[in-house]
Amino acid sequence: MSPDRTIAADPRAERALLKLQNLIQQRYPTATFATSRSADEPENIHLIATVDVDDPDEVLDLVMDQLIELQVDERIPVHVIPIRTPARVLADMEAGRRREWPVRRVLSRRAG
Repeated sequence: MSPDRTIAADPRAERALLKLQNLIQQRYPTATFATSRSADEPENIHLIATVDVDDPDEVLDLVMDQLIELQVDERIPVHVIPIRTPARVLADMEAGRRREWPVRRVLSRRAG
């Protein structure tokens, strides 16, 4: 997927986004991407990576060296925001409910 040209109007930023996307997709082939501008600092470009992982920090660990190079050395204000897939979030929520259920049942027996 190419970065949105209205977001990455600068060819250097567009190349940076593609480089980051490729790096992430090599490790996480099902990752999907969206781009946006920061509401607080419109010069900053956010690459939102939706990845099926337990811990989104794994994605940041993967791209951190590249991000530092882009931000510091090349002065391209690009940031990666990894998020988990909706299915992963839902599965974690369901697992959490299953873990909490016995506790609630015991507490409600004591209350009655």
